[in-house]
Amino acid sequence: METDNTTLNDLSVFQHDEEFSIFHKLNFTRTVGGREKLRSIFQKSLPDVTAIKHVQKTLQIFQDKKDEWPLTISNGSILMIHKFYESTIDQIPSRPTASSAYFYKIFHGPDYSLIKYSTGHAFDFIKGMKKIINIFLKEDTPGNLRNFLEKAELLMEKYQLNIFSSREKMSDLSMAEMLALGNYLRYHFKENIFEIIEIYYQLDAWYGMAMAVKEFNLVYPVVKETEQPSIAAKGLFHILLHNPVAYNLELDHQNNFIFLTGANMAGKSTFIKAVGSAVFLAHIGMGVPAESMELSFFDGLLSNINVVDNLVKGESYFYNEVQRIKNTILKINDGRKWLILIDELFKGTNVQDAMKCSTVVIEGLIKIKGCLFILSTHLYEISETLKNYPNINFKYFETNVSNEQLHFNYNLKDGISNDRLGYLILKRENVIDLLEKL
Repeated sequence: METDNTTLNDLSVFQHDEEFSIFHKLNFTRTVGGREKLRSIFQKSLPDVTAIKHVQKTLQIFQDKKDEWPLTISNGSILMIHKFYESTIDQIPSRPTASSAYFYKIFHGPDYSLIKYSTGHAFDFIKGMKKIINIFLKEDTPGNLRNFLEKAELLMEKYQLNIFSSREKMSDLSMAEMLALGNYLRYHFKENIFEIIEIYYQLDAWYGMAMAVKEFNLVYPVVKETEQPSIAAKGLFHILLHNPVAYNLELDHQNNFIFLTGANMAGKSTFIKAVGSAVFLAHIGMGVPAESMELSFFDGLLSNINVVDNLVKGESYFYNEVQRIKNTILKINDGRKWLILIDELFKGTNVQDAMKCSTVVIEGLIKIKGCLFILSTHLYEISETLKNYPNINFKYFETNVSNEQLHFNYNLKDGISNDRLGYLILKRENVIDLLEKL
């Protein structure tokens, strides 16, 4: 599924303040390298439905076997393996005896200590990788996982590593055996172990995804390869909210456009981002925050939410809004399936101009039957013109006012909102009082 950095930022997949991002919330990896692999996964969606199903199955397998995951592999152990190869040490004897091992310890004390410590971490790492292979490499292992496990298994098919079959921990090795293993690892196994570490990073990324699915009770969506775009979700909510309100949603080629209205703070932007982020998560093989979700495989996902001006280029807010819409139209007019999310179109111009521009854009977009659209606006007046189009669904978020206090229930309803509460919000926040006292 094609997307861009603007969309990933709009949906809070990534944020400048990372702790408020979806990536940060769903990161349960155990290593820095695994975290970077996970970041790569979040930056590029999977290419087809088969790949999505393979990742989903991999995550489910990891969930089922989470108690068997080797916790001996840590970020610290991998750092020590790297340090072992980066450090300058005296030559390690290739075939040490008990006496030569003892003399190496006496005359090369600091080097011996580094070798022992680093080899111990390498022992734990290789032992852990062998355990992962034994647990997860089965006849029904999905292809993506199988490829990595078989490659790791092949890289470790060395008779010098047979010692791992008879010894459970590093302390079971004699000094001579430890130095012999250190010699082999340093001078003959360097490329192999770094390849295996890269494989573990990928496994760690999937493990982190699986633990996030389990931690937040996410569900695996059914992603279908269909000719027409569709989304059907029950109990969908935004993953970043602590006390979210859930939505039910249905979009298909016959009803492919949601015209969303409601007051400021009523929930329009949150709803749009909830849908977009769930569709994004589905396309990387993750579970989604919903009771259930079925959707078509989308070729692309684009948003127009947080447009900014550009002082350096001398570009206004409105100009950049127009450019974003223009580029979106050029992209989606290709017969492929796209999900397009637009929040408050044409905020950068006056109301009359915005109404005219919005109507023209909407009437153009609804001609594209192979795409799904969600568009929010304050310009409820243009809905009268749009009611003539049967493929537009009108939805709104309700706001109740009692004693000049606003009450938001965040429930998505059928219809159109004509709430205009800006002045009331100013008054509620004492801005009017402050101005009167000037």
